[in-house]
Amino acid sequence: MTDSSPALPLLFKGIALFTPGGDIIYGIDPNKQDRWHTHLCTGLQEVLGLSEPPHFLIPSYTATIDRWRDPKTQNLHTVAECYPPVQRYKYLLNALFGTPNLTWQVVPWQEEFCEPLIVESYRSRFPELWDCHDLIIPYHRLPNPWEEFQAVPSLSFLDSPNTYVLRLFVSGDRSSTEKTLMNLHRLLEDGLKFPYTLKVIDIFKHPEQAEKDQVSATPTLVRAWPTPVRRIVGELEDTERILKIIATV
Repeated sequence: MTDSSPALPLLFKGIALFTPGGDIIYGIDPNKQDRWHTHLCTGLQEVLGLSEPPHFLIPSYTATIDRWRDPKTQNLHTVAECYPPVQRYKYLLNALFGTPNLTWQVVPWQEEFCEPLIVESYRSRFPELWDCHDLIIPYHRLPNPWEEFQAVPSLSFLDSPNTYVLRLFVSGDRSSTEKTLMNLHRLLEDGLKFPYTLKVIDIFKHPEQAEKDQVSATPTLVRAWPTPVRRIVGELEDTERILKIIATV
């Protein structure tokens, strides 16, 4: 797999919204549209089946990136900021936004907007947000992502037959995982026509999940949905082969 056809546009805005449990929903928008945080909250509500959008996560569990060109010098600039609760996910953010080795600036904590006790008070109401599902959800792949919609808590876009549920099993090496995830992310963005979710599972932290999915080597990509289950073991660089296995029903 090469970088000859990058998935990201040259200029774009990206926003990522994390849950306290570590799940992430993110979006990439070359048109830099408004109300992105609202969209991500609504998308998270849809995927996790929440009773309402979790607006209380904003801004403390967010990260933003803006790549723009100076109109006078034509130089390319990238500004990336994240809040303290999500700064530990910098390597993941770089993988998703295609910005290896980018330094993310940590936004100073603002008590009036990021009060930890206020966020914690929602735990009993939204327990799903404190559970770690290891989900990586590309919001721009959800149906009609730029339209306002009312989410039905009992329904999820994961129930659609035109949806892929993927699990990537890794072995804890952060640098290796970042490279694998970056390559896989680019492949999925370029090659899949339908929405997908990707769950990253460290076999050292979750050996029971590896055993359940019959994974004995890393990296292994498992297509859990649609059935039948399919597995790809080893380096994820053969683009044509991987897409063929994922897309074949």
